[in-house]
Amino acid sequence: MGSIGRYIFRTTFGAFLLVLVSLTAVIWVTQALRDIDLLTNQGQTILVFIGITGMIIPLLILVIAPIALVIAVAHVLNKMSTDSEIIVMNGAGMSPWLLFRSFFSVGIVVSLIVAVISAYLAPQGLRKLRDWLTEVSADLVTNIVQPGRFTMIENGLTFHIRERPPSGLLLGVMVDDRRNPAERITVLAERGELLENERGKFLILQAGSVQRHEANQRDPTVVVFDRYAFDLSRFTGGTQTVKYSARERFIWQLFTPDPTDPLYIEQPGQFRAELHDRLLAPLYPLAFVIIAYVYLGAPRTTRQSRTMSLLGAIGGVALLRLIGFASTVVGVQMPAVLCLPYIAIALTFVFGFFAISKGVIIEPPAFISNAIAALTERISRRIATT
Repeated sequence: MGSIGRYIFRTTFGAFLLVLVSLTAVIWVTQALRDIDLLTNQGQTILVFIGITGMIIPLLILVIAPIALVIAVAHVLNKMSTDSEIIVMNGAGMSPWLLFRSFFSVGIVVSLIVAVISAYLAPQGLRKLRDWLTEVSADLVTNIVQPGRFTMIENGLTFHIRERPPSGLLLGVMVDDRRNPAERITVLAERGELLENERGKFLILQAGSVQRHEANQRDPTVVVFDRYAFDLSRFTGGTQTVKYSARERFIWQLFTPDPTDPLYIEQPGQFRAELHDRLLAPLYPLAFVIIAYVYLGAPRTTRQSRTMSLLGAIGGVALLRLIGFASTVVGVQMPAVLCLPYIAIALTFVFGFFAISKGVIIEPPAFISNAIAALTERISRRIATT
């Protein structure tokens, strides 16, 4: 790779990283905010929150990386065309393959990254997230620490707290126990905290009182306490058996699934569709580079509009990815449909390489371009007159 090739590779890969990080960060924040209430109720720190929600980042990169690559390639090609660099290279006798090779090298790097994430990192992150969510959802005590809510953990047992500051301390605790028909117990405390040790999980209450009202007595008995321990061990989830979905399996587990796995017996089509989706994932970046270059890589003067070519590239990428998504969904019930993305990607490679080798400029028919130009001009005039 010469100096020109290195320049194109460096510029394209830099633009890819910038777009990838930006899009991933925005989408990650929107997804992470869904779990912030659960994490604050658990009293976790911001570092734990970032660590847990960050488990979805590999999956986000898996989806966003091919799109970020298309944006980067389109940006670099458009910049080179605007600066007349493509025309100068073409006029100097530079083969289209030399220019395309630099973009395709970026596509290979992205494809390898996607392959590693698809095979191991994305399912590993989802498994870690599933483990944590299973642990949290299995612990019924989590429902207690929701300020302002009367939560009935089981029939006759109600908890309420007024406030939970960031320190994790519970303020204004009330426990109403009516499980015994012969006696009602109400515990009020100024503050409390959750304590977990080898003996179980306890709610340690401080500065409060216990009211015991027997069914055959008119007045309750009130006992004031400094510290009072309420056993919560029976309401916490013990060791839970986690069942990983097909998306949370490693790729080698999809290749050779356990025949006795209940989930595989129940959903063999889902495993098959997920396997093909993983195999196709590294091919999309390469196909997207070809589509973008075929539409935008041909030499054009600055007077020639590239809008239609850009729209064509976006349409081609969207169509190819839509075929992949649709085949994954439909292929669960109709395995034959799973071959469609392979055919579409193969055709993209064949026709793309042919167009690049022949220097074909792909543009819409003249009547479509003229119609769009006329419509654009008419809209511009109306905006100018208003």
